Amino acid sequence: MGIEIERKFLIADDSWRELPARSERIAQGYLIGAQALQSGGARASVRVRRTGDHAWLNIKSAQLGIERAEYEYPVPLADAEEMLATLCDGVVEKIRHHVHVDGAVFEIDEFFGDNAGLVVAEIELASTDAAFPRPSWLGREVSHLGRYYNVNLIAHPYASWTHDEREAVGEPASC
Repeated sequence: MGIEIERKFLIADDSWRELPARSERIAQGYLIGAQALQSGGARASVRVRRTGDHAWLNIKSAQLGIERAEYEYPVPLADAEEMLATLCDGVVEKIRHHVHVDGAVFEIDEFFGDNAGLVVAEIELASTDAAFPRPSWLGREVSHLGRYYNVNLIAHPYASWTHDEREAVGEPASC
């Protein structure tokens, strides 16, 4: 079984912008997404993702937290384009910046469209208690807040968040 251990953070400032080793544009949509998860009709999210000339289907268990089951399978680019255009309720678009800090890789996602203005950093870890660097630009942790999960950004995009939703950290949320 594939397990993803990932922590997610807000960005405290723009000093990271000088650091990316590479950046890539990503489009992803959900075949089973937020509505099915929130209604209790699904135990996993299923998404199609396109990055450059490559595409994947990704299945993640529907639970909050830093450790979740995850499976990923390559699909033909033309199939992914068709699924994004016809089978998904919406598409999240972002640029993912890969930033290396003290041997660790942070993926910083800068969102577009209705999610413009949202920038989050993610780091994948080998274990739930693994140590990792904390650069000055790394802000508050939001790993346990479902509103920051990509699956929820289609139904409830960042542009529609209230000031309180943008500022609150620590309350329970659905994934």
